[in-house]
Amino acid sequence: MSGGGIAVGGGGIGLIIAIVIVAVNAFGGDASVLEDLSGVTVGNGQASQPLDCRSGADAQNREDCRIVAYVNSIQDYWDGQMRGYQESPTVFFTDQTTSACGAATTDVGPFYCPGDAKVYIDLGFFQELTDRFGAQGGPLAEAYVLAHEYGHHVQDLLGLFGQTGGGQGPQSDSVRTELQADCYAGVWAANAVDTGYLTPITDQDVADALDAARAVGDDRIQRETQGSVNRDTWTHGSSAERQQWFRTGYSSGDPNDCDTFSGSV
Repeated sequence: MSGGGIAVGGGGIGLIIAIVIVAVNAFGGDASVLEDLSGVTVGNGQASQPLDCRSGADAQNREDCRIVAYVNSIQDYWDGQMRGYQESPTVFFTDQTTSACGAATTDVGPFYCPGDAKVYIDLGFFQELTDRFGAQGGPLAEAYVLAHEYGHHVQDLLGLFGQTGGGQGPQSDSVRTELQADCYAGVWAANAVDTGYLTPITDQDVADALDAARAVGDDRIQRETQGSVNRDTWTHGSSAERQQWFRTGYSSGDPNDCDTFSGSV
């Protein structure tokens, strides 16, 4: 990608971690749960239209509307937690889309673009998560992927992207950035029930999420696809590290505990 900054968190299998978040709070009949979020769009390529989610039934029956409820929960948490938080619109797409970071296809996977401060989600990605990568996180794996990407938005608002050098390797800024987003996702999960959008998360839900994190660490992916592990090319962290930082965020529920840039990860 080029122009307007580098997309963060893309690359297909790069950030794929699934979490079982138990059912969104019955989706009652309160339409406000799904209508609060401004700027949510869904589109195929450049043809976009507003996402029409107006009822609890929409959220029960449609994946995209369920995702809107998750987005509301994530943004509600950060709005209450972070002074000066600015909502990041979520752009849903199929096949391909354009952003301030350039053109993107489904091969890129979910990503955050600092150039326009938007989260981009391919609506077909979550099926691929199960079919291609064998994720066992359950039907609501979308929640973690979204929380991770909004973690990048928080990093952007904190000015982090201008201070890190990216790179590759187990101690690189790229790995540290991704692990912090994992930690922020854990923090959101710890506080999700308080936003009013989710029912309580069980120990088994967390265990399933940690197992999924293990499945998509750089080391495991390389072993499965290449037959060997090359730590020098890591960009997202090992299975153990991704589990560790999600667990750190979830255990404390405090984003101040997500400093992945001090010491070794």
